[in-house]
Amino acid sequence: MLHYKTYTLSDDHPWVIFIHGAGGSLSHWYRQIRPFKKKYNVLLLDLRGHGGSYNAEQSLNQPLNAYTLDVVVEDVVEVMDHLQIEKGHMVGLSLGTIVIQAMFEHHPERIASVVLGGAIVKFNVRSTLLIRLGSLVQSFVPYMWLYQLFAWILLPKKRHKKSRMMFVRDAANLCQREFIRWFKMTENMNPLLRHFSSIETNVPILYIMGDEDYMFLEAVERTAKHQPTARVQVVTDSGHVVNVDQPDHFNSISMAFIDQQVGSLAASTS
Repeated sequence: MLHYKTYTLSDDHPWVIFIHGAGGSLSHWYRQIRPFKKKYNVLLLDLRGHGGSYNAEQSLNQPLNAYTLDVVVEDVVEVMDHLQIEKGHMVGLSLGTIVIQAMFEHHPERIASVVLGGAIVKFNVRSTLLIRLGSLVQSFVPYMWLYQLFAWILLPKKRHKKSRMMFVRDAANLCQREFIRWFKMTENMNPLLRHFSSIETNVPILYIMGDEDYMFLEAVERTAKHQPTARVQVVTDSGHVVNVDQPDHFNSISMAFIDQQVGSLAASTS
């Protein structure tokens, strides 16, 4: 089972489930934990191969194949089942937003609402070329060189330094084999992302994007126009890792959204 951490108030409080991005860990939500745990039950996960879910011996003994979204989604649901969480408000960042989008297809009944920070709904030409470059050199170039390059391209500005350094620091806890497994999963991802975006759902969706997230913001704005339950909130002076660049804004926007959904769910069942 994945490594996880919980903060619980009571059985009557709603659950908020956090899923981090590639190379990250549950520690990436440290600026969200304090305010969220005062109002909700909180579940933080380390995706397989990340943070406390990394097992060196197991990683070496596994075939060097790409992970699949089906497997990653079942990892998340396994923890929810273990903790008897019937439904949760999902909060994702970057790669974590792709995992949550995959849940719409496989386990929509487990989702109360969705907050997608630094969401990825399509890889543009620049990010696609970056992935292809990585595919060509991943077997013989140290993965940290690639990761540092990707971090600089995604988070180029001085104000992104904290986000950039955080991701590079946590990625150092991965190994080359785990990096390759996750990296392979992102290859040819666009058809899947188009499919996820086309799934009809009644689940409320909030995209929180940095105005300097030039890789993914435009695609999110286009996609949200075709999703009746979705809206986009753009945060100024922020890059791709919006929950770190502007944590107070991220927290207030996402908590207000979740509170609204909790109130709507309570009204509909009363």
